[in-house]
Amino acid sequence: MGELTDKIKGNVNEAIGKAKQQSDNPATRDEGAGQELKGKAQQFAGKVKGALGDDI
Repeated sequence: MGELTDKIKGNVNEAIGKAKQQSDNPATRDEGAGQELKGKAQQFAGKVKGALGDDI
């Protein structure tokens, strides 16, 4: 279950981050870039959990 949850959260954070990067506000763009990276990390964690069978 953790695998799927991490992948979903990752997709959501990545999408929100990409949307924030379209802002005219530099601070919001920077926040969006960070959120997109967080989403990618969550997706990676989900893949690792899937490979290890949610044992981590």
